[in-house]
Amino acid sequence: MREQDRIQLVRTLVRKLQPYIPGEQPRIKGLIKLNTNENPYPPAPSVLETVRAAVDGRLRLYPNPTCAPLRERLAKLHRCQPENIVVGNGSDELLAMAVRAFVEPGHPYNNGRFRHTVQYFDPSYSLYPVLAEMHGSVASATPLNPDFTMPTLQELRRGRAHVFNAALTFITTPNAPSGRSIPLAQLDKLCGAHRGVVVLDEAYVDFAGENAMSLALKYSHVLVARTFSKAYSLCFQRVGYFVGNSGLIGALHKIRDSYNVNGLGQVAALATLDALPCYRDGFKRIIATRERVSRELGLLGFEVIPSATNFIMAQPPKFPAAEWLKKLRDRKILVRWFSQPAVEEYLRITIGTDEEMDLFLKETRSILKK
Repeated sequence: MREQDRIQLVRTLVRKLQPYIPGEQPRIKGLIKLNTNENPYPPAPSVLETVRAAVDGRLRLYPNPTCAPLRERLAKLHRCQPENIVVGNGSDELLAMAVRAFVEPGHPYNNGRFRHTVQYFDPSYSLYPVLAEMHGSVASATPLNPDFTMPTLQELRRGRAHVFNAALTFITTPNAPSGRSIPLAQLDKLCGAHRGVVVLDEAYVDFAGENAMSLALKYSHVLVARTFSKAYSLCFQRVGYFVGNSGLIGALHKIRDSYNVNGLGQVAALATLDALPCYRDGFKRIIATRERVSRELGLLGFEVIPSATNFIMAQPPKFPAAEWLKKLRDRKILVRWFSQPAVEEYLRITIGTDEEMDLFLKETRSILKK
């Protein structure tokens, strides 16, 4: 078969799709990885012990298909019912499920055209438009303010009132890649104004001062997304969940893949819920390091965006951000740079251990001196 004929076997939509690009994964030893927002500290010892003990004859069996024990524990934590929770293979799977469940594929038309629209703010998680395009629906970006704060309800109504009619709206809170928090009162007003489903993506909320879980139980059209990856050191296991109205959660269960969350992931997540005090101490440590590094970078001439996450976004001095990316990598330090116009002047820097951040600051000073 000719190459041209083979290409034609792929759907037109997929051929034109620009895929999500993850952060660089180190292929050489000795790199300090400050580019993918992982927790620099390992899981609690009790979690590691529990997972090791589960590597036994159970590996030949299918895991619990609905994550029932984990959902029961999460329901107690969030003071709701298991019917208000669905667990996924990381929160990314759940975001994709939300698009499939609540958004009609196809292009807009005069009657009910917003049923085809996935709404999100820009800049935010770059997976959102990819999910919309994969589904064959409309990706609609609403700009954040120049300082990466959220426009007020009045500003949105004046300029882009249609955003409240989208079939599905993703709001990353705290935001990524900026790290900025969104006040709960502002989120409450935004959710109240929306007519479609709203997903509050709280991947980094454990490093913030407040959360919006109450809104998932207050509004029947709001879902809150959480993950065990960022704060709880389980990126390798891929476990996330939604909390929300049982009607929406039930719809997601209908399209969920069978046995979508692996058994060791379920074991690890359950053990993590038994060790929450240990993790909360770690959050405080990461926050303290974040604030220290932000201050130090500010003294070096960086413009640092206030962060409520386990990373910071900063505009570096003297050289373009893309050049800083290369200079740091030459010194075996990986950070993240995005080419989108709204953030191309910034670096996103994950908070590592104190030792890693001290080395990062040392190399940053060296770059400035040279």
